[in-house]
Amino acid sequence: TIKARQNSQDGYPYQTDYPPQDEDARSDATEGADDDEQMYEGEYQGIPHPDEIKEARRAARLEARRKARQAAQQEEEEENLPEQYEAIMEDCGHGRFQWMLFFVLGLALMADGVDGFVVGFVLPSAEKDMCISNSDKGLLGLLVYVSMMVGALVWGGLCDKMGRRKCLIYVLTIDLVFSFLSCFAQGYGFFLFFRFCSGFGIGGSIPIVYTYFTEFLQMDKRGEHLSWLCMFWMLGGLYASFTAWGIIPHYGWGFAIGTEFQIHSWRIFILVCLFPALAALVGVIFMPESPRFLLESARHDEAWMVLRQVHDTNWKAKGEPERVFTATNIKTPQTQEDEFIEIQSDTGTAFQRWTVRHMTMLQQVMANIMSLSAPELRLQGLFLVIVWFCLAFSYHGLGVWFPDMIKYMQYEEYESKVKVFHRERVEHFHFNFSLVNQIHREGEYIHDKFANIEIKSVKFEDSLFENCYFEDVRSTSTFFENCTIKNTVFYNTDLWQEKFKDCRMENTTFLHPKKGCHLNFEVENDIVIYMVSFLGSLAVLPGNIISALFMDKIGRIRIIGGSMLVSSACTFLLLLSFSQGAVICWQCLFYGTSVAAWNGLQVISVELYPSSKRYRTAFGILNGICKFAAILASSIFAAFIGITKIIPIFLAFAALVCGGLVALKLPETREKILT
Repeated sequence: TIKARQNSQDGYPYQTDYPPQDEDARSDATEGADDDEQMYEGEYQGIPHPDEIKEARRAARLEARRKARQAAQQEEEEENLPEQYEAIMEDCGHGRFQWMLFFVLGLALMADGVDGFVVGFVLPSAEKDMCISNSDKGLLGLLVYVSMMVGALVWGGLCDKMGRRKCLIYVLTIDLVFSFLSCFAQGYGFFLFFRFCSGFGIGGSIPIVYTYFTEFLQMDKRGEHLSWLCMFWMLGGLYASFTAWGIIPHYGWGFAIGTEFQIHSWRIFILVCLFPALAALVGVIFMPESPRFLLESARHDEAWMVLRQVHDTNWKAKGEPERVFTATNIKTPQTQEDEFIEIQSDTGTAFQRWTVRHMTMLQQVMANIMSLSAPELRLQGLFLVIVWFCLAFSYHGLGVWFPDMIKYMQYEEYESKVKVFHRERVEHFHFNFSLVNQIHREGEYIHDKFANIEIKSVKFEDSLFENCYFEDVRSTSTFFENCTIKNTVFYNTDLWQEKFKDCRMENTTFLHPKKGCHLNFEVENDIVIYMVSFLGSLAVLPGNIISALFMDKIGRIRIIGGSMLVSSACTFLLLLSFSQGAVICWQCLFYGTSVAAWNGLQVISVELYPSSKRYRTAFGILNGICKFAAILASSIFAAFIGITKIIPIFLAFAALVCGGLVALKLPETREKILT
């Protein structure tokens, strides 16, 4: 009874209805029934059945084996993909398709080259047209470089996730839209904003263009044809210089809409500079996506169709249309990130799908950037960053120094010819001729008339104007300092408050003044500057040809290191530049020798990073570093104009020597298959 009561308290009262039995007396049916009762009791208490535990362990082992086989298969496919893709590209051949893509992407690269010159060419006219101060003028040049740096960083990463073709279309469209709007911006704020957005767009073109073209080239064609592609950046400089030379000085080519909306020739020049980007955009629309990107995105059927298009286009052009595309099965492992995006893209609202897709893409881009610091990439990445920075610092720094030095020499020559008039007295005289490059000190002008004349670079100091009359006077760099002006009339002139410094006005009248800044294209646009840029762009042609012919023969490293060391020697010749002609000569020599380093650096940057979804991000970062070096060098080199030329030359020499020696430590990639 005690035992029965205890069982009842434990929750098993039914066991008291039966006497205890021996194990041998149990039948098979009873034993099975007992097991069932025990299984039920375990489930009731939340305890899994031993058979369920065994089944779960068996399923876990099967899943682990499946994942191991899948990982091994994925690793094998990743190892075989580079050789497989290289074999397919060799089967497709090199022909008409690559040349069509070459010219289309070349136009995009040309648009980037043009954009680098536009601001420098229009600034002398724009600063007068929109009354831009010296500080604001410097801000414009700075923000354009900053926007291009940001664009290179952003688009270099996005092209790994969105595709080369799509990103290039976005880049060119942004550049076209905002460059077009900048042509009609009447205020400096809007003009600055539009140029910033334009720079953000076109700044991403270089990493996308080289990546896009590389993935349609077989290994033995990469170095040569990427070097030929670099020539289009030179053509962009030639195009910008030539059109600026032919358009901007012709002030009669502008038009006006009312009194506030003025379209001068420098705005027409910006419109003309849009043609390469427009032509490139039209061409890219008809080009297919990179098959390598499609394979990496697990879009095998689309990649196969693109590769077949390349194959058929090339062999039909070579007179073998019957040749069959032999690649029948192309496999690439699908990543977990791609699966995640596909799953999430089919669920939720449209906004949720858009948010998930783009946030995941952003996370993957940041993961690509962080993966560049991996131990196996850290050292070679550091070397590559140093070479990019040193070459960009010296190249862009001297690129600013050359034209500014020529302008300073022109200014010094002009100042040396200034005429000084001291204590002159002029009465009842009619000034009907222009006054140019003069200084008048302590003069007296009584009952004089200044009508329909131009006053350029003239300064009146401590002078008296009494009963004078100014009519239809145009002035440039003309100022009145500490002067006394009595009973004088200014009619339809641009002589306004900013022209008079510490002057005393007595009974002075201003009628119909031309307030603000006014353009004088004959004065503000010196064709020497356009000629300097044109010759500098043309000088890189021999270096481009030599680097293209020898890139695959002597290797990328020797091209980069040799070019930078030879360029460093050329910088010492700048110490002998005592005239404008000498500066132009050494500029052409420097550009001609340094361009080979640029070509080799572009090629090795594409080939160096091994990960299939990493090296475009790295290329964008390197281009961003290039723009940062350009910003830094422009500020430093411009600060020494008119002070000393030793420091800029020494900085350029040191950067080139450092970069050239470090470049020799980089690995050679001319026989490397893109992995």
